[in-house]
Amino acid sequence: MRKIIQFFKESYAELRKVVWPSRDDVVSSVKVVIVSTGIIAAILGLIDMLLLLGIRAIF
Repeated sequence: MRKIIQFFKESYAELRKVVWPSRDDVVSSVKVVIVSTGIIAAILGLIDMLLLLGIRAIF
């Protein structure tokens, strides 16, 4: 039981050392992720469409 209590104390102490990002940092990171995800999805959709057209042209 003593080891479990020690673990939680040490975990709490480490969490107090963490430098958490500000709200603005998080919002800007989320925007980058959303935009890059949309771009990648559009590129993959275009590649899929081109491959489908190519396969239909062959068969």
